[in-house]
Amino acid sequence: MPTPAPTRRPHRFSLWAPDAATVEVEVDGSVHAMRPDAARSGWWEAGVPADPSATRYGFRLDGGPTLSDPRSPRQPDGPDGLSQLVDHAAFPWQAHWPGRGLTGAVLYELHIGTFTAEGTFDAAITRLPHLAALGVTHVELMPVCSFPGRRGWGYDGVAPWAVHEPYGGPDGLKRFVDAAHGHGLGVVLDVVHNHLGPSGNHLPRFGPYFTDRHQTPWGAAVNLDAPGSDEVRAYLIACALAWLRDYRIDGLRLDAVHALVDTRALPFLEQLAAAVDSLAQRSGRPLFLVGESDLNDPRLITPREAGGTGLAAQWSDDFHHALHAALTGEGQGYYADFAVRPLAALAKTLTGGFFHDGSWSSFRGRSHGRPLDTLRTPLHRLLGYAQTHDQIGNRAQGDRLATTLPLELLAAGAALVLLSPFTPMLFMGEEWGASTPWQYFTDHQDPELARAVREGRRREFAEHGWKPEEIPDPQAESTFAASRLDWSEPERGHHATLLDWHRRLLRLRSLASGPAEVRFDEDEGWLTMRRGELAVGVNLSGQPRELPLPPGTVLAEFAPSTVVVRT
Repeated sequence: MPTPAPTRRPHRFSLWAPDAATVEVEVDGSVHAMRPDAARSGWWEAGVPADPSATRYGFRLDGGPTLSDPRSPRQPDGPDGLSQLVDHAAFPWQAHWPGRGLTGAVLYELHIGTFTAEGTFDAAITRLPHLAALGVTHVELMPVCSFPGRRGWGYDGVAPWAVHEPYGGPDGLKRFVDAAHGHGLGVVLDVVHNHLGPSGNHLPRFGPYFTDRHQTPWGAAVNLDAPGSDEVRAYLIACALAWLRDYRIDGLRLDAVHALVDTRALPFLEQLAAAVDSLAQRSGRPLFLVGESDLNDPRLITPREAGGTGLAAQWSDDFHHALHAALTGEGQGYYADFAVRPLAALAKTLTGGFFHDGSWSSFRGRSHGRPLDTLRTPLHRLLGYAQTHDQIGNRAQGDRLATTLPLELLAAGAALVLLSPFTPMLFMGEEWGASTPWQYFTDHQDPELARAVREGRRREFAEHGWKPEEIPDPQAESTFAASRLDWSEPERGHHATLLDWHRRLLRLRSLASGPAEVRFDEDEGWLTMRRGELAVGVNLSGQPRELPLPPGTVLAEFAPSTVVVRT
């Protein structure tokens, strides 16, 4: 039988290009003039018959080359190719999912490209039973928007609305989310609003998406407060809502919000949080935002009605740094202040959230942060973790804690993370002490950019005593391959022992409630933490110690470092 002709119906193509004199849209090879939108200044529109799930298209400004749509839902040939329409309503969702909020959550951060050997959404689906059995509640995906090349961390995305094709494209992400929901797991997506990647970023051709008024580590700042910023804000908010609406994502992790330069009276993040809350009300699903912030400013996670920005939570690097210093003894760089009295630093974060709460930061050469009112802002609004993609991948060789720490200290760290008053987060493979590193890898198509990244990373670590040949080449496929998880590990040897320990701790977490009461002895190297009817004691000294725990029933023990009792 002949193949039926594709269904074509009128489609409204629209584009914000305020500085263009003429705009054309190329639809399946045919070019059509666009007209100014009388209702919206700077916008252009054209009605053209199109296949809602297959049409390829792009825009031409003032007779220039055809460019992909800034709001492209799909880039089948990568960011520099034509865009493709996606009919989101056509996807056959299966799971009945009422949603799952952040309160009581346990997150699991993963990178689709290295979570499995295949590096796809469909392959990741086969590992969801492992996560459900582990006891986590949400999967947090590192960025999945389109970027040049095949492999990368995802933070150099240049098509913020499109899903990276090598992972499986839009339908692959939907299948993953649907399957996760079927296993009772929520999905959080890492999104990047503070910059676009260094190659393939065509947004500046369309309008003032960036401004030279402010400079960031990536160059000109995203335009949140200069002329044209109303439309840029609307663009970013609409993109965030599209992930939550069209892909049924449950929450977004916002990358490095401290790098969003915004001087307007209504902060962009507050505007975004209000829009997400409004969508949650309309959809009947709990939706939330988690920020990555280096500011130690509690206003970020204070409700809007109390004068805050209104994000649900933020990452807590202070807790990470204190725990890392206590477990490893490292004191270089930003660990310096935490390593002076690491158990005291750990106790301060476990009870007060921030270590730097207006105190002196030697790393910054100034005082930093402000106090967190834990009565108004409970500590579950902070994410607590021992390892993340950043804290591992930004080390010279991407070495995990399991590379250098004995099993007993890994177990102690896990107990402090998973039974803490924070919302806990694990990094993929951490639960079994994965032996594979998590290294910095790229696939830049521009040879000059590839060379600059390679040499820059070697130069950076040479300042800390590393030899150039000891630094993995980010562009080498072997660096990417080395970072893939080895799924033969979890059920054997000490890996299985550590995995079982994580599962037991997560089953016990429901018994821990309220704030933490912490005692410690810096010289003896022990710390105890009591929350509700659960108490945990850790011995980090490497020597036999009697932990001063309250009397009760021992629920879990990892000798000689960790004891958990029910009082």
